Amino acid sequence: MRNKQMKIARVESELSQEQLAEIVGVTRQTIHLIEAGNYNPSLKLCCAICKALNRTLNDLFWEE
Repeated sequence: MRNKQMKIARVESELSQEQLAEIVGVTRQTIHLIEAGNYNPSLKLCCAICKALNRTLNDLFWEE
C-alpha cells in the first residue's frame, strides 16, 4: 500500500525526498520505497519521520 499521507506531509513541509532522508539519516531511495509502499520502516524510523514532518504515527502510518 502506498503511503500517500507521508508524501503529502513531506510536500506540505516543502521537503524533497533527499532532504527528508538527510534529516532522518537514511537514503533518498529509502524514503521513495516507503512512499511507494515497497518498504516497511522500523518504528524508530517511523518516529524520526513523524518528528521531521511534525505529524503523529497515526497521521502517517496507521490505516484508517
